Amino acid sequence: MNFSRPGAIDLSALKQPAARPGQPAAGGGSYVVDITEQNFQTEALQASMNHVVVLSLWSPRSPQSESFNAMLGAVISQYAGQIVLAQVDIDANPAIAQALQAQAVPLVVGLVKGQPVPLFQGTVDEAEARRYFDELVNVAAQNGVTGRAQPTGEASASADDAEEPEDPRFAAADEAFAAGDFDTAVAEYEKIQAQYPADSEVSERLAGVKLLARTQGADLQAARKAAADAPDDLDAQMLVADLDVSGGHVDDAFDRLIQLVKRTSGDDRERVRQRLLDLFTVVGVADPRVATARRALASALF
Repeated sequence: MNFSRPGAIDLSALKQPAARPGQPAAGGGSYVVDITEQNFQTEALQASMNHVVVLSLWSPRSPQSESFNAMLGAVISQYAGQIVLAQVDIDANPAIAQALQAQAVPLVVGLVKGQPVPLFQGTVDEAEARRYFDELVNVAAQNGVTGRAQPTGEASASADDAEEPEDPRFAAADEAFAAGDFDTAVAEYEKIQAQYPADSEVSERLAGVKLLARTQGADLQAARKAAADAPDDLDAQMLVADLDVSGGHVDDAFDRLIQLVKRTSGDDRERVRQRLLDLFTVVGVADPRVATARRALASALF
């Protein structure tokens, strides 16, 4: 199982104003939703900032698609909200298929913090699907995504299971994010951070949105070539580090920037140090790789 991105997938064409989703997939209390081009931003990309989303691209013209989706839904239900299965009918939503570079269906892709994680094409059995999903949950946790979704349908209607209301502080930032306006979302989160500098959730949201803004539409292979051709180009090196964190190559990203710290000084060194601190926040300050990288950074600085 390879959870690295072979190349960045540009989802920018799917940035649309927030819209409410249609009816959820059959089965009250499930963790399955139907995704369209209209609700992709809110119910897939934005939702993946909180919990893992698994996109299942299917077609009514594919005989095995419906039964395969049913099996995926049954497996995902065992994760109790850690994962939501987002079903995408590619015949009705061709822009999503195009953005995800789908060549055939079924195609299953994970989403973690808005970044696609290729899983598998074609069908697999329950045991293999569970292995993929277990690893995807681990990748998500390493990147600070540990939330759980509420089930759709009637089973989620009780007071005990009701979803907690959204924090009103984040309303303007979330609205901008849903519209694909990362610059405004960043500015709004920065305003909140100025008011609540010790609030770790604010810092994590801000760092995550900044990372999405920096990597949206970037091509990993082109970025790697540019960095290899210009080893002292700060922007080129930091972009590859951003993409590596997005793709789960956290140690590689940290090592790249620490080596860059060693080769720089003054304002350049401070820029790289600050980017590294931002990525520490994205990955999660409790992650052991962050603790290791902090020690290496201290050694590089002093």
